[in-house]
Amino acid sequence: MKLSKSLQKEQQRLLSNHPKLREKLSASLGAFMAIWVLMMAINQLQLTTEMQVLVLASMGASTFLLFVVPHSPMAQPWPLMAGHLIAAIVGVNCHYWMTDPILATATAVGLSVFFMHLFHALHPPAAATAMIAVIAFPEQNIIFWHFVYAIVIINAGSLLILSLLINNLLPGRQYPQRDNHHKHHDQFVRKTDKALLLKEEDFNWALSQIEAIIDVSETDLVDLYEFAAEHAERRNLNQKK
Repeated sequence: MKLSKSLQKEQQRLLSNHPKLREKLSASLGAFMAIWVLMMAINQLQLTTEMQVLVLASMGASTFLLFVVPHSPMAQPWPLMAGHLIAAIVGVNCHYWMTDPILATATAVGLSVFFMHLFHALHPPAAATAMIAVIAFPEQNIIFWHFVYAIVIINAGSLLILSLLINNLLPGRQYPQRDNHHKHHDQFVRKTDKALLLKEEDFNWALSQIEAIIDVSETDLVDLYEFAAEHAERRNLNQKK
């Protein structure tokens, strides 16, 4: 049974957006190496099994960001460290000052998101850190501040160092992300009065040229382009008045 042209087009679009094999292998190898080294270090510290689970619960999610989408703003060093630290401090305080564990957990996550927004340190796995700080040791208050500096700072810091080393050793990768752009050929740059009309298929093709997972769809890119074009048009009209 032959696929319709629309289905064939959609299948080609999805395949073109998939990362290349080298990128898949780099992400998998990087995540394996980081967790392996982190687990070896944890074993050397002779932590309890319960403590080891707590260490890796949110660090595993951070590892995914650091090696699958290392270019993401949420995977950069500042969000990684500050996000986990904010979440841990908020979670510890919510556990200490609030008696209802359900309310304390929800408040910890909500406040962590707010303060991560406030300090430009959005890091999704840190929400798990906030929850762990509230519900991990309900009868051992003394261990909570130990959780902040030993479990979060040391382990998030170790993960950052591993990410800096491994990502920059893997071919075609760099971490942290730098503000540099792909060099385009000058012959394709034309200064014209009429704006170039870009279509969704153009953005789809452009995404396929980047050897990394881009956490944005071509539809979102088209929307951004149209918003930017509208803003530029309004600015030009205001300047002519």
